[in-house]
Amino acid sequence: MKYETVFILTPVLSDAQMKEAVEKFTSMLTENGATIVNEENWGLRKLAYPIEKKSTGFYNLIEFEGAPTLVKKLETAYRRDERVIRFLTFRLDKYAAEYAEKRRSIKSGKAAAAPKEAEVTETVEAKED
Repeated sequence: MKYETVFILTPVLSDAQMKEAVEKFTSMLTENGATIVNEENWGLRKLAYPIEKKSTGFYNLIEFEGAPTLVKKLETAYRRDERVIRFLTFRLDKYAAEYAEKRRSIKSGKAAAAPKEAEVTETVEAKED
């Protein structure tokens, strides 16, 4: 089964602490037989409403394939970790899985297209000289 989980970490963490927390959850998934499909760090973002008197948080997304029993273990780990202020895990149906795949391919396409745009601007500047 394909799953997607988004969790918000408390904003008082340092970069190293935040990466360590994300690594903890990804390693927990892989140790229990899941395969990580995609991992995204969305960075520090404003929350829609204050949670525990905090107005921002570090957002992270992990897309994985694994057994349904794994979700319960993951959410228990979220609840036990005081750095996590909110989380949501859901199963991707075939349409959501297709959408996630398209989103990943578009994102990787933009990353590959960025250097090409830089090359185009350099050639234009060279012609002006």
